[in-house]
Amino acid sequence: MRFVLDPQMTPELFEELLSCWAEVTNANGAVGFVPPVTPDDVRPTADRAFARTRSAAGPQAPDSLLAGFGDDGTVGAWLILGDNGSGLRAHWRWLLRVMVHPKHQGKGLGRALLLAADDAARSLGLEALQLTCRGGTGVDRFYASVGYREVGRVPRSIRVAPGDDRDEIYMLKWL
Repeated sequence: MRFVLDPQMTPELFEELLSCWAEVTNANGAVGFVPPVTPDDVRPTADRAFARTRSAAGPQAPDSLLAGFGDDGTVGAWLILGDNGSGLRAHWRWLLRVMVHPKHQGKGLGRALLLAADDAARSLGLEALQLTCRGGTGVDRFYASVGYREVGRVPRSIRVAPGDDRDEIYMLKWL
């Protein structure tokens, strides 16, 4: 997989990212929605998320898109390095919408994506990355395996379904 920081946002790339987001959600990925979803369900959130990226808005935008492209040139994994909006915190970014397309899962691409995020963050002069994840999925153990440590959690703050509330886990990695 070839990772590109801030690829140019074309209509085709947008649709690939959108499709990936819907497919990850429908494979029970914890990326902001509860399945089932269609790309059109995700589109308003994607419009807002990508509008903040340098890929779509240019170098003045606060966020960066990191996309992984497979040998066939299609999107296989992506995330957003999100600015936290504070000059006092300009030395770190949030990792947002971390996802690997279901057809690529189980091949080590999640680890590769996070290591590429480390490299991208260092190239931007950053010192740390922070993320949140949904409790009850086991993904926090995966993030710990690539150097993130839990720094807090908000109990039962994510309602997946009536009677199914999950913790939001905050994790941090110093680069």
